[in-house]
Amino acid sequence: LGMAAPAALQRSVVSPAGRHTASLIFLHGSGDTGQGARAWIKQILNQDMAFQHIKVIYPTAPARPYTPMKGAFSNVWFDRYKICNDCPEHIESIDSMCRGLTDLINDEVKNGIAKNRILIGGFSMGGGMAMHLAYRFHQDLAGVFALSSFLNIDSAVYQALKRNEGALPELFQCHGTADDLVLYSWGEDTNKMLKSLGVSASLHTFPNLNHELSRTEIEKLKSWIVKKLPVEAPKA
Repeated sequence: LGMAAPAALQRSVVSPAGRHTASLIFLHGSGDTGQGARAWIKQILNQDMAFQHIKVIYPTAPARPYTPMKGAFSNVWFDRYKICNDCPEHIESIDSMCRGLTDLINDEVKNGIAKNRILIGGFSMGGGMAMHLAYRFHQDLAGVFALSSFLNIDSAVYQALKRNEGALPELFQCHGTADDLVLYSWGEDTNKMLKSLGVSASLHTFPNLNHELSRTEIEKLKSWIVKKLPVEAPKA
């Protein structure tokens, strides 16, 4: 083969209080870390986002040169030519990270967790990454969430869904109307486009919320997570 396998992603893990029957993968925003995203949510909730039966995994994106920061190294899931919704996607870096994150999903499957008991999502760039991963490569996941995220107008995700016949994971999207980094309209356009391509997608709007997370939003997300990954009755 000759190709070095990508190094396993570093991760911060919140273990379930009880029997582990489902997993949640949360992807941080650009320049953050898994540890950082976990701490941010913990600060907002005054405790970890934790569940009785769901393991929560916060992986860290490897550092790479990031074009919007003039090529400086940053923990980003992929590169972008610029932060806009009408430029081409940097598909090579997106696809290479999809391979690394597939290893993470496969680790959970090896631990006995079925694909339809795994949720993936994230904040900002992390939500964009999650949509690529689920809708292009893992359409059998339990669901996807995207907080303050968007896809480019001609995204490879849309191209993949145009050819798709089967069932797709549900999307839970949240966006603040005062977001001045990822515009609310970009999130809204993403939602409309995915719906038109057969995704069952909801969009929760947060008035006056900038490019950040809010407590109400995380509480809403937690309710949705438990609805998609209910506690399983122990097998007799």
